[in-house]
Amino acid sequence: MRKLLRGAVVVAAASGLFLPTAYGVKPPAKTAAMIARGRYLAVIGGCNDCHTAGWPQSGGRLPVKDWLEGSPVGWHGPWGTSYPVNLRLLAARLTLKEWLHLAESREAKPPMPWWALRAMTPADRRALYQFIRYLGPAGKKAPADLPPQVTPPPPAVLFPMPPKEAER
Repeated sequence: MRKLLRGAVVVAAASGLFLPTAYGVKPPAKTAAMIARGRYLAVIGGCNDCHTAGWPQSGGRLPVKDWLEGSPVGWHGPWGTSYPVNLRLLAARLTLKEWLHLAESREAKPPMPWWALRAMTPADRRALYQFIRYLGPAGKKAPADLPPQVTPPPPAVLFPMPPKEAER
């Protein structure tokens, strides 16, 4: 049974469905290269800045196992309050085709720079998906977005920033 499971894991990993870490299966070189590219893109693209709680405060030194689980920090402005989604749970429920469609068509609420995701090459968007899938599902769902008239509970970043006391 264990050999059968390991074989199924290797086939799934080779197809890009998921990349297990628990079974000690090393992904094929081409897939490993895509995962490495996706990790690089997550870092330089600033994905962790919002989608990894505590990332900015740590100076980018959080363990990879904690990356991209979303954040409870709300971003409040004229659009309402948006919360950084847990990308690991999102990618776990989307096929590659669905991920690519979302990345190519969605205009997300601020501060998500959706235009930067669209500017990536299709290969880069696939690599980012592979990396997130490699991390595996973890964490919990982000809080629901709030409408503009609702003041978010802390922690939240407010746009425009309220005037300083001296300016009131």
